[in-house]
Amino acid sequence: MADQSDRAVYWGTGRRKSSVARVRLVPGSGQLTVNKKPGEDYLQGNPAYLTAAKAPLETLGLEGEYDILVNVRGGGLTGQADSIKLGVARALCVLDPDNRMPLKTEGYLTRDPRQKERKKYGLKKARKAGQFSKR
Repeated sequence: MADQSDRAVYWGTGRRKSSVARVRLVPGSGQLTVNKKPGEDYLQGNPAYLTAAKAPLETLGLEGEYDILVNVRGGGLTGQADSIKLGVARALCVLDPDNRMPLKTEGYLTRDPRQKERKKYGLKKARKAGQFSKR
């Protein structure tokens, strides 16, 4: 247990749509672990999701220096991947405040405010209406 206290752990929380990711950065070899599964398996090997999750580290040139341990809940894979990206960026700001400027210029510290629009009565979805009939 003494080994755990010696290692520095940096936390960051990311949110996107209805997903919330709690991210820990631990010095390591660059492994991505999501909900106790390898990141490749959890994100279904989708290269867009994997690169999005690791993008803040690549911007700073720290790819192989930190392991990313993530606990994520809610939403779909796209929202979860984006919430992981925001959580990693915030954890990197805790690690070193000088990291803030390069991450901010890349847009990794901006929380995406878009949410699902509610369904309106009389319509099939939020905006989809039935086909108009003249007669």
